[in-house]
Amino acid sequence: MPSQGTIGDRVRGLRLNRRMSQAQLAGPDLSDSYVSLIESGKRTPTPVVARLLAERLGCTTEFLLHGIEPRQRIDTELGLRHAELELQHGDPSIAADRFTEIVKAADEENAMLTAQARFGRARALEAQGRLGQAVEAFERLRREAAAHPERLADLPLTIALSRCYQRAGDRLRARDLAAAALAQAERLSITRGELATDLAAALIEARGDRESDSPELAYVRRVLDTTGAPEVVDRSGEIQALWHASAAAAAGEDSALAVRLADDAIMAGRQTRLSLQLARIAMHWARMATAPIEEAERLIAGAVKAFSVFPGTTREHGESLIVHARVKLRAADRAGASELATTALGLSHDRSGTTAAEARLVLATIALDGHGDATAHLQEAHQLLDTLDRPVFGTDRQAARCWRELGDLYGRVGSRAQQTAAYRKALEAAGVRSAMAGVTMDATVSR
Repeated sequence: MPSQGTIGDRVRGLRLNRRMSQAQLAGPDLSDSYVSLIESGKRTPTPVVARLLAERLGCTTEFLLHGIEPRQRIDTELGLRHAELELQHGDPSIAADRFTEIVKAADEENAMLTAQARFGRARALEAQGRLGQAVEAFERLRREAAAHPERLADLPLTIALSRCYQRAGDRLRARDLAAAALAQAERLSITRGELATDLAAALIEARGDRESDSPELAYVRRVLDTTGAPEVVDRSGEIQALWHASAAAAAGEDSALAVRLADDAIMAGRQTRLSLQLARIAMHWARMATAPIEEAERLIAGAVKAFSVFPGTTREHGESLIVHARVKLRAADRAGASELATTALGLSHDRSGTTAAEARLVLATIALDGHGDATAHLQEAHQLLDTLDRPVFGTDRQAARCWRELGDLYGRVGSRAQQTAAYRKALEAAGVRSAMAGVTMDATVSR
């Protein structure tokens, strides 16, 4: 188990245990006053001095500096990797428990490992939809990052917070945080890689669908132009095999090999995660009314293809089909829009999302544009929205849009009472209690 206390505590404890004076520990190379300063915490030994002290105290340099032996440290590193694999490809609740165990086992002298575990736990809370607890954890980590930049990076924390506030309904706070992250990324010229992709996703999610020109959208465009259309290859079998092999190596006491195999599993899943994130960015971009039709068509087609690969992205697959159908409507391709909306209906088997209702709204719009009867589709959309399950990650805002669109369509068919009722529902959906205590919701309904 990790040793408690500071470097100075360990130096003093080991010295006294070996019945050495400070002068004896200092020897001919150091002064006894310097040893006293180290023990009191007023000086931190350099790597050279730490190695010298460790030799005289009969311990490893790793133990003296970090409070854990090399084997214990590699076991902690392995625990972090397995928790990360659980978060990305398993059960986020189990991941949260594993990260928490690492935090409890570590101490202040292992600040980097502890910080990684706490960041992992916050992301696991977010993945479970426990947004209030996730925000609290991210905010606390961000305050610590300001005080200890050598331990924690502020940029990924700011991006994560923007994402959480957006999903909780506080769009103003989400936008402020995304803007702060953008300023830092621009200063460092970060336009590629995982951080750039996550930032672009946070920026586009926090923008309105009718915005067309802003520094935020310019950055998103640079990321999209740099990376191109998202392509996803299902490597889940390879990831699971490497993960199981790592666990087997750990059980056989081969920790170094277990870490290597876990790293391989994490890297195998990284490209998929980035591609899916790019697909989300592309979907949000194509949804903007100001996006050129040809560009929107190209981006959303790539997103649909990416989401179709994995069973775990069925909801997003359906959502992307709806966005694609709306792009087709903008291009006056009613047949294409109808086909996509009908396909989306076949994917929507739950009541926690708006995909089925949006598909009905698209079909109603097609019927009205072709001078057909939209009544059945409008009634079905109304019923689906009325029976919508508890909102998940931004569904309140999506539901508000759907009710607003339903009201517009009721107006087109002359159902004034139904139109008024739908608009009232839109306002209620936009103003519902946030998913996170203390968060003020932005009640604007984007049309």
